[in-house]
Amino acid sequence: MGEIVLMSDPNVAAIPVAECGERLVDVRRGGSLLVDARKQDPADAFAYLREGVLKRLLEAQAMLPRGLRLLFVEGYRPPSLQQEYFEEYAGRLRADHPEWPDERIHSAASRYVSPPDIAPHSAGAAVDLTLADVEGGELDLGTRMNADPEESDGACYTHAVNISEEARANRKLLGTVLTAAGLVNYPTEWWHWSFGDRYWALITGEDAALYGPARGHRVEAPR
Repeated sequence: MGEIVLMSDPNVAAIPVAECGERLVDVRRGGSLLVDARKQDPADAFAYLREGVLKRLLEAQAMLPRGLRLLFVEGYRPPSLQQEYFEEYAGRLRADHPEWPDERIHSAASRYVSPPDIAPHSAGAAVDLTLADVEGGELDLGTRMNADPEESDGACYTHAVNISEEARANRKLLGTVLTAAGLVNYPTEWWHWSFGDRYWALITGEDAALYGPARGHRVEAPR
């Protein structure tokens, strides 16, 4: 595996945001995507994404072989929930490694949960997803979704070598269609893809992100 740029890298936070104003839309409208409710939150925010991200997901799905679909698990994450997730994981790392300084805890935590101030999920720009058959049965991608680096012995990293050939092929297929549609992967999480956020801008060489933190979630009016 090559060098991985983590979300905690100062170069990510340094990317400016030129907010384009796109609304968040419900990915369940039209029934084009399979949607799993395992990460459903009380506000039902999980099923929302920026319209441009959803458009690209549908483009990616159209590239899949017959009989396969994307299985959407989580999109928008309110900042308060992002903060909760980050602090919980950082707390686990701190308990396991009391000798680590705060800077190392922050960096290690960002392998699995984005720092709240730059989180792609809280911009409505990121999606956690996997591959499934037409009935919703998940394909083997090497680990469960949201497996952390400790639990999976690093197999959650997109280019991990300690997974089966089948899982590797499925990850390659997922990555091929999503990359072709314009999304970028966070290499410590095979399931996390984004478009328009600061991490995407840094990786693709764009001057600015298209999406900043989204405030609330609204369905765009039908056309």
